[in-house]
Amino acid sequence: MELILPSEKYKNSYLAYIEELGDEERYPFPMDFDCSDFSKMLSKINDFAEGVNLPPGYVQSSTLWLVDSGELIGVTNIRHRLNQEIEYCGGHIGLGIRPSARGKGYGSQLMKLSIEKLSDLGVSTIYIHCYKDNMASAKAIISNGGSLESELSLGSKIVQRYLVKPI
Repeated sequence: MELILPSEKYKNSYLAYIEELGDEERYPFPMDFDCSDFSKMLSKINDFAEGVNLPPGYVQSSTLWLVDSGELIGVTNIRHRLNQEIEYCGGHIGLGIRPSARGKGYGSQLMKLSIEKLSDLGVSTIYIHCYKDNMASAKAIISNGGSLESELSLGSKIVQRYLVKPI
């Protein structure tokens, strides 16, 4: 299992992942990028990593893919810093695991690797958010040192805000 930069090599696996998601809400947000022109999507992901051509309100962020045995298993997006809005509703890490790979510990492993990447970037206080009813995400956050800091009502959903202080 390895965490890699997105690449053309995994195009078919990525497209199968998107198909597997169906109508499900996609996490993290770069999973919503148009992938009909795969090279253009990879370029956009790279722009976010470089902090260029960002839409208003967005911050520099890196998207990484979790690959196991040649298959794309999960995707993480780590924000290098937060603005005020994202600090309270968004956080440093957004991640997702493809449906067929859920319940196998990949989410917790991807969370661990994401926290390590942020720590390598010098981020010493990490905020991670998830919906209160997303028990799998909460478990992955807590198992990686997260402590619940607050809750926020967002329409009919409650968002939990966790704090992680990497060692």
